[in-house]
Parts: sequence; structure tokens; C-alpha cells
Amino acid sequence: MNILKVNGVELAYDSFGNENDEAIILIAGLGTQMIRWTVPFCRILADRGFRVIRFDNRDAGCSAHFSQYQALDFDALATALMSGQRPDIPYTLDDMSKDAIGLLDALSIDQAHFVGRSMGGMIAQIAASDYPERVLSLTSIMSSSGNPALPQTSPDVMAMMTKPAPNPLEDEAGFLADSLSFAKRIAGIGYPFEEDAYRALILEEVQRAYDPGSVGRQIAAIAVSGDRRPRLATIKVPALVIHGVDDPMFVPACGEDTASAIPGAELMLVDGMGHDLPHQLYKVTADGIERTARRN
Repeated sequence: MNILKVNGVELAYDSFGNENDEAIILIAGLGTQMIRWTVPFCRILADRGFRVIRFDNRDAGCSAHFSQYQALDFDALATALMSGQRPDIPYTLDDMSKDAIGLLDALSIDQAHFVGRSMGGMIAQIAASDYPERVLSLTSIMSSSGNPALPQTSPDVMAMMTKPAPNPLEDEAGFLADSLSFAKRIAGIGYPFEEDAYRALILEEVQRAYDPGSVGRQIAAIAVSGDRRPRLATIKVPALVIHGVDDPMFVPACGEDTASAIPGAELMLVDGMGHDLPHQLYKVTADGIERTARRN
């Protein structure tokens, strides 16, 4: 792992593959860390002739945190948005998109293929729209367009995601039970839920960094990003939207709407896939990323 000062914040990152190959930058989702892009997945892409870069978003993992800000008041955020006011929040998805571009600058990379999952897909969408000279292709996975008319996240999923969890430093067993319950709820039904692997991943994330307020701050960044369809309509690079048929966080209509908003985008709906990326789907996902990258 390496750390660079980028766009005014420190970002932690890893790199796989030959530094002279075309770059793929992998952007993580809400409240998760770069290690969700597992080493085996990164190596699959690197073996196909890409330099693969994964990094911790701001406020996640070993990158800079914004713990000095008060915990998010969800009711106040909703009230401000419904009244048309702009909430005072620490950062936006635009800032996080600038982080990704800044990381390329710091690594002396002119252009890269952008791949994002969930919130990371939103960040990648913004980068492809705002920095067309830097983005070679876009793959948006299990994400959405921000269209307010789309079906919302299942209430029970939202409740599980936003309720306070036990402190893992005080109640590791309770924290694990809570985290595993949520992971199982959003996972697809087409593949076995590998509890031991998830437990190890969750514990590794806690060991890297524990910041209970970061999820709320990132939710706020998503909430104020609004409807991205006008921005998506400006994207001219090859684009792929991968979405799970069983996704309870962003239902398939969210992926369909994203693909329809991007000119020429390919939509890949995956049976049995939820809001996660099981190892059984590494190859088909890598195939799609590579296919989209080679279209450029």
C-alpha cells in the first residue's frame, strides 16, 4: 500500500501489473475499502494487459478521514433536500471524482479506464462526464443514475445500513453479526454466501480503519449529487453497465436507467447477482471490463 497527497487529501492506493500498460482505476462503494476489489480480481485484469489501480476513497480505509465533522443527521439532511436547500456537508461526489483524477495526475497517468461499484459507479460516471479527456472507458457496476423517479432502496436495507452498529473495538462479535447480516441481505441468491470469507474481509477493514461516521458523510455526498442523467448524456466513451437482477440496494431498473442515459452504453444484467461481487462473477465482470476497454 502507498499513500499520496491528492486534491488536498491523502489517498491510499495499490497498483498491479505493468506500469507501462493502459490503466484501470477501480473505485470502491459506500463505506467500503479498496480491498473489496480483491487481489485475485485485480490480478485477473492485470494478467489481461492492464495496470490496475485500486484506492481507498476519502473517508474510508487508510485514506484521509473527516472525523472532525459532526455525525450526519439524516432527518435534517432529508428536510433540507426536500425544501430545496443545499445542506452543509464536508464533501461531494464531485470532490471524490476529482480525487480519482488527482490520483492519476500524481501517478503521471494521462488516461485510464474507470470502473466503479455502487457509489464508486457514481463517481466514475461523473469523471467520464466531467473529464472526457482523461477517461478511456466507463464500467458502472451495481450503481444508479440518481433519477428521483426510480424505485428506492428497500426500507429494511436502508434501515440496516443507517442504524448504529456495535463498536467492534468493544463488541467484536456483535459488530460481526450485524455486518454479516447486512452483507447477506444484499447478496444475490444465485451464489453461496461465503460467511467465513466475508468475516475475514470485515475484520480486515476494521483493522485498517474504523470510523463509524464515514458512511453517513458519504451518504450525504450521494444525496446532494442529484439526477446525473444530464451529465450521463454527455458521455462519449465506451460504457458498460453491469447490474444484478437480485440487487435490493439498487434494483435492476437503476442499472437500466443508467445504461439508457449513456449514449451507446451496453447493459449487462446478471442473474443471481445482488449488491456484491462474488468470486464466481470475477471472470464475467473482467470480460465485460476488458471488452469495453478494447472498444476504445
